[in-house]
Amino acid sequence: MKAPQNRKVFVVGYGAATPLGATFDKTWKRAVRGEAGFRKVTRCQVESACDVVGEIPDWHPQELDFVDAKEIYNWNAMFVILTMAVCKEALENAGIAVDEKTAPRMACLIGSALNGTDAYRIAMHDLEHRGALRVSPYLLPNLCANLPSGKAGMLLKFTGPIFSPQGACASGNHAIAIGARMIRDGDCDFVLAGGAEAPILPELIHGFANMNATIKVNKNDRAFNDPGQVSRPFSIDRRGFVLSEGAGVVVLAAEEAIKTHGLKAKAEVIGVGWNSDAHHYTSPNPVTINRAIRAALDDAEIAPDDIQYINAHGTSTPKGDLTEIKCLREVFGKRISQIPVSSNKSQLGHSLGATAAIEAALTIEGMQKGIILPTINYKPDPEFADIDVVPNTARKQKYEIALSNAFGFGGTNCCVIFKGV
Repeated sequence: MKAPQNRKVFVVGYGAATPLGATFDKTWKRAVRGEAGFRKVTRCQVESACDVVGEIPDWHPQELDFVDAKEIYNWNAMFVILTMAVCKEALENAGIAVDEKTAPRMACLIGSALNGTDAYRIAMHDLEHRGALRVSPYLLPNLCANLPSGKAGMLLKFTGPIFSPQGACASGNHAIAIGARMIRDGDCDFVLAGGAEAPILPELIHGFANMNATIKVNKNDRAFNDPGQVSRPFSIDRRGFVLSEGAGVVVLAAEEAIKTHGLKAKAEVIGVGWNSDAHHYTSPNPVTINRAIRAALDDAEIAPDDIQYINAHGTSTPKGDLTEIKCLREVFGKRISQIPVSSNKSQLGHSLGATAAIEAALTIEGMQKGIILPTINYKPDPEFADIDVVPNTARKQKYEIALSNAFGFGGTNCCVIFKGV
């Protein structure tokens, strides 16, 4: 094998579809206003205790200019067309023209925790109620993890490597990390890296609720009459995450490619730390989380004191939030009280394999604009009295180096550090 080229890797664009908006721009504007993207579920029927979720507002595939009714019918796994739309937005945001020179040098890595579960549900219904011959011949492709990247390539005409990093809720960061390594080593010049998830299905909603991962809203809960308050990371009354759909893609580019194609760098990917817990399938392991954060710092060749903002995994679960903050205290010492630590999941919920990529894009946009997004719905917990969670309101504050954490079921951890340019 050739020796790695050790090229610098930058983020040059991004796209997103979230519970705050069907595009990144809509998401960002509402996020800065401190709004939440939660509502009573409309895509299916579930028991009332777990019926608050994050759905993408105004998501209407039939209004997209690159698909017709037949395409929508055949590709009924939502994450396929969702990925196509967000990749298209990300490339437009980056200003990259896909041509005979750039196409072979562009890869696409889109992770997902649950893949085409919705397409499988439709097939099971058709099998039971309409007969075996009505099961879609597109079912198997709709279930394939790499198909969203493949369909994005067919739409946008790039021909570099496509695959799906499967790291559960850390998949988006895994995509960024692997993509950065591919560019660094010279395998490609550009990578569309991110994740897509469409988990708003009754079986999944009830499954997460029954494992006590997501919040159940009872009559005494403050979100009972205001769904916007259902996600509250680091708050004293946090009781589980909010399940959300969404997609996020960041466009990575080699330094040389930026100069050649006249692109504008938004941030540099300077550090990656990843490992696994070998501990429990849902309960986090502070020893290995601590190690992943330190590995990212080591990879970036910076000290803990250099970090100026932390985009926390911050799911709003009692144990998860406590463990993450414990690890941050151990890594950053007393200085942790001086580092803003906020959670985008307070506004977006948890979109599983997509969430880390969405949070990376929001972190970098914050660098560009000098804004730190808040942890909304915050009610102080004495356990976190020393932590600046940027409570309830976005803050005007410049920062140049940020850590973005992502941890997932199965004990998978991936932390990425970005530096503004």
